[in-house]
Amino acid sequence: MAREDATGVSVKAAKFDYILAESVEEVVATLDRGDGEAIVIAGGQSLMPMLAMRLATPAMVIDINNIAHLSGIDVRADEAVIMACTRQATALASPQVQARLPLLAKAISYVGHQQTRNRGTVGGSLSHADPASEIPLAALTMDARVSLASASGTRQVALADFFLGPMMSARADNEILLSVHFPLGSNDTRMGTAFHEVSERKGDFAVVAAAAQIQLDANGLCSKAALAIGGVDGVPRRITGLEARLLGSRIDQDKIRAALPEIANAITPGDDQHASAAYRRRVAGVLAERALLEAVAEAEQ
Repeated sequence: MAREDATGVSVKAAKFDYILAESVEEVVATLDRGDGEAIVIAGGQSLMPMLAMRLATPAMVIDINNIAHLSGIDVRADEAVIMACTRQATALASPQVQARLPLLAKAISYVGHQQTRNRGTVGGSLSHADPASEIPLAALTMDARVSLASASGTRQVALADFFLGPMMSARADNEILLSVHFPLGSNDTRMGTAFHEVSERKGDFAVVAAAAQIQLDANGLCSKAALAIGGVDGVPRRITGLEARLLGSRIDQDKIRAALPEIANAITPGDDQHASAAYRRRVAGVLAERALLEAVAEAEQ
């Protein structure tokens, strides 16, 4: 018999079949037969609470933890590839991630608590597509793309096209997320990054978060700008209008503040028990300014 919490919500998962998969081929074949009723589990930090509260009631759960090649980090000449089952704690501790993907490292440090990061996976966070989640926000800022596989083959999707709504993505029911690909600049690129968020308690999902990545040319002018805001819409949002206003200029506080109104044009926050829309709009501007200034200062070092 399912237990209920104080609000009367079930806290025991509905019955499902469990498969411990041994290969990607087995996973995609099972998903293909599942007709939308099968779901993949890796770290389970997002899925297990949803199963317990019966927000998700799949007929079948496919465990992919035994597929060894779905874990690992590979830094190549022009990109860094993180496999889907790579634990968040592993990515955070990786010297390669710290050196080549500093924004991702900064974002992961805000994810939950150590116990959460020990089990949670990079790919699982992206698949879950929570608009307030830190890893999707950082990956979007970094122009990352994901590799998806189904019984009919593989495809890559840019994160700018991947997130469709709260907990909704371009991943089809019969697809598995294999890896995330981060483009890399040269080692001598003058780049700075910053990640800031406001949450009700340390380790909670962000009420509002901001991620920034700034690249400067030899003259100290902005050659590339990226800013994304989370928790203020149904998906994490790149603020492309602001980015365009920073390009080709020397970035200072006045320049940033002149561009901040672009945020209001790009986001549609809502009211909920955590914060009002007005609060989210105000905090988005504050965190964006803070993140951009910090990223520029780091790039100038």
